[in-house]
Amino acid sequence: MTNIILCGGSGTRLWPISRTLMPKQFVKFFNNKSLFQLTVERNTKVCDKQLVVSNAEQYFLAQEQLEEMNKRDSSSYLLEPIGRNTAPAIALSCMALKKDEIVLVTPSDHLIKNEIEYQKAILKGKKLASENNLVTFGIKPTFAEIGFGYIELTNVDSFDVKAFHEKPNFRTATKYCEAGNYYWNSGMFMFKAGMFLEELKKYSPKIFAASTLAFENANKDGLIRIKHEDMLNISENSIDYAVMEKSDKVKVVPSNLGWSDVGSFDSLYQELPKDKEGNTKNTNHISINSKNNLIYGNERKIATIDIEDCIIIDTGDALLVSKKGSSQKVKKVVEKLKKLQSELPNIHIVANRPWGTYTVLEDMNGFKIKRIVVKPGKRLSLQKHFHRSEHWIVVSGTATVINNNETSIVRTNESIYIKIGDFHRLANDGKIDLVVVEVQVGEYTGEDDIIRIEDDFNRITNDAKYI
Repeated sequence: MTNIILCGGSGTRLWPISRTLMPKQFVKFFNNKSLFQLTVERNTKVCDKQLVVSNAEQYFLAQEQLEEMNKRDSSSYLLEPIGRNTAPAIALSCMALKKDEIVLVTPSDHLIKNEIEYQKAILKGKKLASENNLVTFGIKPTFAEIGFGYIELTNVDSFDVKAFHEKPNFRTATKYCEAGNYYWNSGMFMFKAGMFLEELKKYSPKIFAASTLAFENANKDGLIRIKHEDMLNISENSIDYAVMEKSDKVKVVPSNLGWSDVGSFDSLYQELPKDKEGNTKNTNHISINSKNNLIYGNERKIATIDIEDCIIIDTGDALLVSKKGSSQKVKKVVEKLKKLQSELPNIHIVANRPWGTYTVLEDMNGFKIKRIVVKPGKRLSLQKHFHRSEHWIVVSGTATVINNNETSIVRTNESIYIKIGDFHRLANDGKIDLVVVEVQVGEYTGEDDIIRIEDDFNRITNDAKYI
């Protein structure tokens, strides 16, 4: 059995912790483990291998976290240039597998605490899937949640679906909970790869045809890379709308798994360890008569006085303060930041890149200062800029620098200057981390001022997300 792990999405409801280039599934919230790593740990107990579906940026994050777990060799990857929702992602994944392979499709950003019940539910699902059913997992609701879709069973002892229901209002959600035969739609599925494709072809033939063409045209050089134009031609749709709500082969496994989608700061608060006053544990927090608060921040001391039922998130470059119960509105903050063309929705002060990290130390009108760390054996893309020059000072390690047609070795406490328009590349051919201070000077120092000539990680040249 193969676990298809869906890694799309940027988790805007958990901004400023979650960003486009570091979405919530890769943030290490739980005992220095990410939701992605917990997903892999949980499903390697019931599956033989993983197929990770992500974009090019999340691929290297997934790869690094799998390496930490010594599970890189058991995983394969399908890379989407743009997201088109779950139906195309699952279709492309199933096309990479044998028709009779049973797949367990899971998000990468959900938390499941009752693994014994989870494994029991998987066994029930596997039996139903082997009988050519499309299986979904319904979560027994613990409160009237208006942020989830619901699945109505014909009766509480049945695996048969009566109806799928959209996200309800509070009054309707309360009725669903009282009825006893309504379950939260978990977004987890199980079926034979070929059976899903047959149902997709039957009920959403355009998605099936466009996905088939995209898969046939994909670059399959160890990774499956879908071409941008082919992905764009696939209609955007969820597996629920495209197949599950239309097929007569759907079964539901009712489950009580200790499940959370960790989709808001209110739900995150419920899952984190707390002190005796109900505040989330944080060594940087000084509490004076403060209770039941979510406090997140590792860089500065956070002092609270007479504060209750609040959410305080400090990431160094952004501070979020909210009442509990209002954290779903964080998406509105992200929307405003995007209208302002701010980089805050996309990237942290410390940005993880496939070659290492960079930290913005200062960003002012006319200049920007960064600390760049390049891992041994890695190098940045060969690139040029239209609006800025760069001055690199090596702090630690030895840099190999290409500047136009010249290659230079720059050692500790030495520097090199890159003029506007020069083709250049920074590489670490040594055995230890290369640490460089970069000073950018120019009228515009945005991260999208970059033209890529060559890149080891196949990143898109003119997309601001690919830095």
